[in-house]
Amino acid sequence: MYFRHIKELRIDSDKTQQELADYLHCNRQVYARYENGIREIPISMAIKLADYYNVSLDYLVGLTNRKE
Repeated sequence: MYFRHIKELRIDSDKTQQELADYLHCNRQVYARYENGIREIPISMAIKLADYYNVSLDYLVGLTNRKE
């Protein structure tokens, strides 16, 4: 599943792909593939991202535009 808001959230929080990759304990190239929808994000990482940005999983996947 493509998580369309993760790039926007990263840029809005002034983070680099490397910083998020480090947080998720993965390679930067793997994280970039998540952002570009080339690779599916494991649910465990999606939960960590939602927690990190304090947003809902529905927001990450684009089901809603409400962050809560």
